[in-house]
Amino acid sequence: MKKEWVFKLGVGVALSVFAYGRSEAKTNFVFFIADDCTWSDLGCYGGVNVKTPNIDRLAGEGIRFTRCFQAAPMCSPTRHNLLTGMYPTKTGAYPNHTFVKPGTQSVVQYLKPQGYRVALAGKRHIAPQEVFDFEYLGGGKNLNFDRVDDFLSDVKSTAEPFCLFLCSHEPHTPWNKGNPARFDPEAVVLPPFWVDTRETREAYCRYQAEIEYLDNEVGRAIDLLGKHGVADETVFVFTSEQGNSFPFAKWTCYNSGLHTALIVRWPGKTRPGTVSDCLTDYSDVLPTFLDIAGVPIPKQLDGFSLKEVLTGGKATRKKYSFALQTTRGIISGSEYFGIRSVTDGRYRLIVNLTPDQPFKNAVTQGKDAWWLSWKRKATDDPVARNLVESYQHRPPVELYDDLEDPYNRKNRAEDPELAGVRKKLTSELNRWMKRSGDQGQLTEMEALQHQKKGAED
Repeated sequence: MKKEWVFKLGVGVALSVFAYGRSEAKTNFVFFIADDCTWSDLGCYGGVNVKTPNIDRLAGEGIRFTRCFQAAPMCSPTRHNLLTGMYPTKTGAYPNHTFVKPGTQSVVQYLKPQGYRVALAGKRHIAPQEVFDFEYLGGGKNLNFDRVDDFLSDVKSTAEPFCLFLCSHEPHTPWNKGNPARFDPEAVVLPPFWVDTRETREAYCRYQAEIEYLDNEVGRAIDLLGKHGVADETVFVFTSEQGNSFPFAKWTCYNSGLHTALIVRWPGKTRPGTVSDCLTDYSDVLPTFLDIAGVPIPKQLDGFSLKEVLTGGKATRKKYSFALQTTRGIISGSEYFGIRSVTDGRYRLIVNLTPDQPFKNAVTQGKDAWWLSWKRKATDDPVARNLVESYQHRPPVELYDDLEDPYNRKNRAEDPELAGVRKKLTSELNRWMKRSGDQGQLTEMEALQHQKKGAED
């Protein structure tokens, strides 16, 4: 127990200070992650269909990153990457419904010994339990805010620092949250390259309603921090995860699949309303938390701390962000269709390991009314036909300028003006694969061994 000195300054007034060796209270962390939300659908990132006042408020009170990416456009490998600070093939957690190799360390093992309560509420999709030994606040995929309220009350009363992950299930399908009646199918603005059908517009309205529901969840989290008086000592991070499950987003390495929202509010540290274009990805989250908490950053982590960026200093050392997609083992997925990708923040190189195979997933199985409407229109509409075909059939190499072509519709892999860019990105991608133990197609074929179901068979 710390020795305390009390200086009386007059009747009824006293000033209490700790004696020698007083240490500052540790910073808390709240990380709020959405589920299958395309970053550009949020108001502060230019979204025009749905208002997101709570997410926009965070951006106005903190820093908004414009070039943040993921290492995989699927839920499970993304969350393993986020919580371990290492790329998917390095930990073995690269297909969906996956798990990390024995001995892997997560945020729990790094922060718990430092006195932190490390908790998670909502969606999990991580394994094994001994690596991700969180204090779990409720079961199921939806956030239990009553349990979150109790947790914050408890850590406030004990003065324990905490790291809390709030993992929403929105706006993941089946899009049954929120009120889609608030959105007019005729007025909603579709991405410019989509096939415009009534079924697509109605589905898009249901998706937008879930974004509105998600924003309300963010508002509840903000309010609870205020209720318990811990907001000023807490770094609040919001991210949108991979893109939605419409074509050319989730399950792909296109910009809409890997580009993600990242907003950080650190009261008294981040300058309100700051916008940063420094290149970053989910591998940087854990090193950032450790740096802020005063914990040495292990050399095996693949990310860099963003602490200096958050406080107005120099940008991160990251020059490239890498990603992969493993379709083998996903619901209704191709027997194999591996994708590897690298971006320098502007140009995006995509390598399709088996372009002779069709790309398949839950969309292409043909049960969704909106996808069936795309295929019907493709029978006599050449634009629709091109979109349907290009979603399932890819060339060996794709190269895009995300700045000029954010939806990645103009493949410039054979453009002589970008030959140097293609060569450089190809070299960096090959080096990353070698460092990560990624053997390309051989790694793809071993994917089932890295899935929980495959490991049990």
